[in-house]
Amino acid sequence: MPDSSTSAPAQFRSGSGRLCLDYMRTLRLRGSADATEELDTPQALAAWVRQLGPYPAGYPLPEPSDEQLHQAQELRESVHALLGAARGQGPGSCPEPARLLLNRMAAEPVPVPALDADGHLHHGAGRPVTAVLAAVARDAIDLATSPALERVRACTGPNCAAWFLDNSRPGNRRWCSMDTCGNQAKKSTWRGKQATTAP
Repeated sequence: MPDSSTSAPAQFRSGSGRLCLDYMRTLRLRGSADATEELDTPQALAAWVRQLGPYPAGYPLPEPSDEQLHQAQELRESVHALLGAARGQGPGSCPEPARLLLNRMAAEPVPVPALDADGHLHHGAGRPVTAVLAAVARDAIDLATSPALERVRACTGPNCAAWFLDNSRPGNRRWCSMDTCGNQAKKSTWRGKQATTAP
């Protein structure tokens, strides 16, 4: 079972190339004995929305309810189920409960863009947390049915299970991030070489 005893990280992981893939990362080390739930409290969900949502700093964000937190966790697992199915036998093989939840969430209003008098873009929503979750659901459905799905990779880092969209020209990116998993892998390779060449 994921460990939900820890508090929300100060900064959630991002940079996967798609909002829905960043959202999937909130269950760290999925499928392993060290799996950790990062969305373990309503406050953690609000923190994720503040960090990765489109709202400006200081935008009023009501604290999510326990029910909304549960729905958010279910949405994440539905995103994983859809993309896993799509990468295997196609999006049509997505389990029905996941498909229905994604469709229901995708039907909710998403954050609305607006241009202020100074020409700056801002986003807002009547229900800001639900709106970002709706954007996650729409992004997952779009990715699962687009050619970009062929570019979704699993990080090869030994302590990482994150998926990312490989936008590199050759399409041979191996790590979710060069700053973390990439550097760790290179350091490990270097240490191995030093060990084998040491007198």
